[in-house]
Amino acid sequence: MSGFFNRLLPLVSNDVGIDLGTANTLVYLRGKGIVVTEPSVVAVNQKTGQVVAVGQAAKDMLGRTPGHLVAVRPLVDGVVSDFEATEEMLAYLMNRAQGASRKMLGPRAVIGVPAGITNVEMRAVKDAAQNAGAREVYIVEEPIAAALGVRLPIREAVGSMIVDIGGGTVDIAVLSLGGIVRAKNLRLAGDKLNTDIISYVRSEHKILIGEKTAENVKMAIGSVIQGGSNLEALVRGRDLITGLPREIVLTDQDVREAISQSIDTLVESVREVLETTPPEILSDIMRSGITLAGGGALLKGLDELLAQWLKVPVVVADDPLTAVVRGTGVILENIDLYRDILLEHEDDFS
Repeated sequence: MSGFFNRLLPLVSNDVGIDLGTANTLVYLRGKGIVVTEPSVVAVNQKTGQVVAVGQAAKDMLGRTPGHLVAVRPLVDGVVSDFEATEEMLAYLMNRAQGASRKMLGPRAVIGVPAGITNVEMRAVKDAAQNAGAREVYIVEEPIAAALGVRLPIREAVGSMIVDIGGGTVDIAVLSLGGIVRAKNLRLAGDKLNTDIISYVRSEHKILIGEKTAENVKMAIGSVIQGGSNLEALVRGRDLITGLPREIVLTDQDVREAISQSIDTLVESVREVLETTPPEILSDIMRSGITLAGGGALLKGLDELLAQWLKVPVVVADDPLTAVVRGTGVILENIDLYRDILLEHEDDFS
């Protein structure tokens, strides 16, 4: 009977995989692939309490809204900070992902969360997804999902290491036999680097710039090692002395200086995880290398810098931004096979 029911389910319900990120949320629809990639931003009208925009449309409003409109990021450091906004965002994105292929029952959802998340934080993610219309919710730790997404052999008796650098958190994990052997979660990632750039421009040039400007500078000329060519970016902001608009030119050297402390912390944290890794697994990592995933993996020269300091090969995953959501897709294709790596499944959570 259950076999028949399992065959019937795909006809009446969709399966979605969600990478619920601090900076971006990606949704994978089983049978279709990645169908939605949107910034994790929600714009709310404070007078009426209504959600005005979600995703890119809301991100475009950041720092530009009138008093009664506020653009918020519902996730901070990878965990839910604004429950209602997270719920609204998930409902919008899941509906958009399903589109014309909406079924009778709500979708089953596999959601990636940072490693080391607390039960309370996990419950918040689960409740938000269920209130947004999901019928069943499964939770997977992001480093495991990212490793599956980039096809690391995590279920075998061989060690793998992944560093997933997102917008709010960095997950450093050593994996073997379908589980995490050693892990460290840092509340230091893409958003922190943006803040570093804002602070640097403020202290060195006495100019106040916005978060979006800092992010654009980081993506355009950000690097962690000296390259052959000098890169420059024009930055506009408010002069803190005169209060008037002013523009300056920032170089890649400026950005390196701004983010150097955060990058040092990242390198040191990866080293700490390696130092506590069992020797057998360490020899596997020496062979296969460390894999970088997440948007932060695209920072120029980060792989070279890590390889230089850690004396271990470092590779950037193909399309690192989508690694976690592709991993949730792998789990959806055969949820029974991967049930043991999920943090909780429906029956356990009462």
